Amino acid sequence: MKLLVIGSTGGTGRALVTQALDAGHQVTALVRNPDKMSLRHERLRVVVADAASGGPQLGEAIRGHDAVISALGRGRSFKAEGLIARAVPAILAAMQASQVRRLIFTSAIGVGDTIRNTPLLSRLFIRLFLKDIYADKLVGENAIRRSTVDWTIVQPALLTDGPLTGTYRFGDRLAMSGMPKISRADTAHFILRQLDDRAYIGKVVIVAY
Repeated sequence: MKLLVIGSTGGTGRALVTQALDAGHQVTALVRNPDKMSLRHERLRVVVADAASGGPQLGEAIRGHDAVISALGRGRSFKAEGLIARAVPAILAAMQASQVRRLIFTSAIGVGDTIRNTPLLSRLFIRLFLKDIYADKLVGENAIRRSTVDWTIVQPALLTDGPLTGTYRFGDRLAMSGMPKISRADTAHFILRQLDDRAYIGKVVIVAY
């Protein structure tokens, strides 16, 4: 497939680009700073654009792709700066203008209604440290839910730099305790599986060990 990866220089984004290329896909990596994309491959194209600003560069980047995958985030920052709230409407508008239907969006466990099924320790951490980040992600999720694209929202547990195992749990509800985790590599693995699986179109899915 022809894939556009937004947030491709972050940990999950790099894993997505690498695994997608390994699987034989053609990948366009959307970056703000091309110096951060050190990977080179004959099937990798790097496009400089800011998803949060929209504009013609974003529309041109999205045009002609089979799917858009967003791993956009603020990294280790506790300040959202409205990143997701600004980026999602721009991405959706560009997709609709280019008639690109498939969107897989990386959010986080506990955003929105899934907070009810998140373990107590995780809920405390979210409310103490990630309130701004989660509020921003929720605005983005709600905009995606209202859209007409074929969306899947993936909510990974606490992300780690662990290895790709291919062994993890997923579903709209999971039995969890403590601080559930999952590696960025396994999160990317699950996201790419959704390209050929329509089971979670129009749904939110949690991914954790």
